[in-house]
Amino acid sequence: MSISLLRVPTSAGAYNIGQERAPAALERVGLLDMLRSEGVPLDDAGALPVVAFQPDPHNRRQQNLDRVVDVASRVARQVDQISARGDIPLLIGGDCTITIGVVAGLAGRWPDVGLAYLDGDVDLDTPQTTQSGILDAMGIGHLLALDGAAPALAGMGSRTPLLRGDRIALIGYEPSDLDEVKQAIVDAHGVHQIPAPTVRQQPAAAAADARAALGDDAPVIVHFDVDVIDSVDSPLGHYPHFNAGLSFDDAMAVLAGLCSAQRVAAVTVTEVNPDHDPQGDHLRRLAQGLTKAIAQIQAVQG
Repeated sequence: MSISLLRVPTSAGAYNIGQERAPAALERVGLLDMLRSEGVPLDDAGALPVVAFQPDPHNRRQQNLDRVVDVASRVARQVDQISARGDIPLLIGGDCTITIGVVAGLAGRWPDVGLAYLDGDVDLDTPQTTQSGILDAMGIGHLLALDGAAPALAGMGSRTPLLRGDRIALIGYEPSDLDEVKQAIVDAHGVHQIPAPTVRQQPAAAAADARAALGDDAPVIVHFDVDVIDSVDSPLGHYPHFNAGLSFDDAMAVLAGLCSAQRVAAVTVTEVNPDHDPQGDHLRRLAQGLTKAIAQIQAVQG
């Protein structure tokens, strides 16, 4: 078993450019060398084409949909191939819509796959409910195929919806991100909810709760959006959350705990904007934290 690194340099689903430069930036600060020095068996799966955000005035409620679907479809094919040979995909993005592609690539192979969604937002919008039209904020909405979801994105896998609500754990979001309507949606779909205040009390316990909720023996996709981290502590998140979210150390503790699951199926790292850290100090710190977390997969599944 190897960890197969796939770079997904896209900001197509975001609201501006920057995230497409994250894979190269993390490599520059030594991520690959750190992983190898930690003993992680690393296979290089290469990189998908660079796709940068551009305003899409003709599709205001689902901006860049065709480009987002194209990237997610490429991700799905690559992830399926990596998994077929018994390796674990590690995707360095890129915006959050790549996780839709990861789920699409694995759902046919593992019908019981779960998603641990460590993210500063719940991403429950659809083109019908959005103000911005930015698909980056609609990942869970499309995985659940909520009313108003774009069929090309929600229906891109082997089944629709791609995930049932009870196969999703939302971790680390602020409770204020769930208004009454969204709260009713997650409750009706049986989505597991572990908000930031709960995580801050006991990060390791929060990760254990998420693992238990998704099933200790079931395959789990770990989604890590760096905007779950308080931007005062680490400014890397493309969409900043100042004086909200988790401390860097708490976020890394949760990520490591999630990567300690018995069957990690894939890991996605999203929303890193290297423009927010021109000196590279925060990127280097993130690479170190990612290395420790990914090493847990090898320790458990190696």
